[in-house]
Amino acid sequence: MSLLTNVMDHSLDDGYAEAAARKHAEGEGGMPRTVRAKLGLAAGLVLAALVVTVGAAQARVAAPTVAKERQELIDRIQRETAAADKLEASVDTLRDDVSARQRAALERDGGSDSADLVGVLSGAVAVHGPGVKLVVNDAKEATTGGNGDPRETSDFSDTGRVRDRDMQRVVNGLWESGAEAISINGQRLTALSAIRAAGDAILVDNRPLVPPYTVLAVGDGNRLSTGFQNSAEGLYLHALQQNYGIRTGISVESDVRLPAAPSVIVRTAQPTTEKGTS
Repeated sequence: MSLLTNVMDHSLDDGYAEAAARKHAEGEGGMPRTVRAKLGLAAGLVLAALVVTVGAAQARVAAPTVAKERQELIDRIQRETAAADKLEASVDTLRDDVSARQRAALERDGGSDSADLVGVLSGAVAVHGPGVKLVVNDAKEATTGGNGDPRETSDFSDTGRVRDRDMQRVVNGLWESGAEAISINGQRLTALSAIRAAGDAILVDNRPLVPPYTVLAVGDGNRLSTGFQNSAEGLYLHALQQNYGIRTGISVESDVRLPAAPSVIVRTAQPTTEKGTS
């Protein structure tokens, strides 16, 4: 009976009883848990507000410096652009002077007819006369293409874009059909001209062009138009129109005007020997 009485009187272990008593004492004498939670939340909000305030103050302090640096960068760009424009104007003036001197030298050497012929064939002088006007444009549904060869994909928006190789074939077809001078979007072509691609852009002598691509060719207009359309390159262009929706149009013109090529330079030269009089 004494054992049962002891178990009933001491149902908890002494350690458990001591811990429970201590926890009870802390609950009564300490701060309630909800109050502590509210105080912690308030402290966190105060800290966040302090951080935001400090950040805003720093931003206000740094704003004038950023604006000043931005304006200095804009001024520098404008100065460099003005300097580049000035240099380009100087280059154009010197190029015109060189062209005039070359023409004078050719006239002294072979006469004006020879000088005119060399100037036309080299693209060094502006020309005008009868010829054809050929316009090549992307399909209406064409957009910026993706990667890879657009003619090997099923996306119509890719296949409907005019590519550099298309313009290469067009130009070669016009040369073969009897064109004496050709320009694309006002860019005169010479024997050294290159038609290349950079992304989706077509470059002619490293100058980007945008569609539609207007090709002007000087020559016998009727013969040039018929010859090109019946050539392999003309049939290729027709196939692009039929299969991919690329828009094309060719017309015979009574007078087309082509500018001189801006980058014609003399690569080799040989002095002429003048016979003296005895």
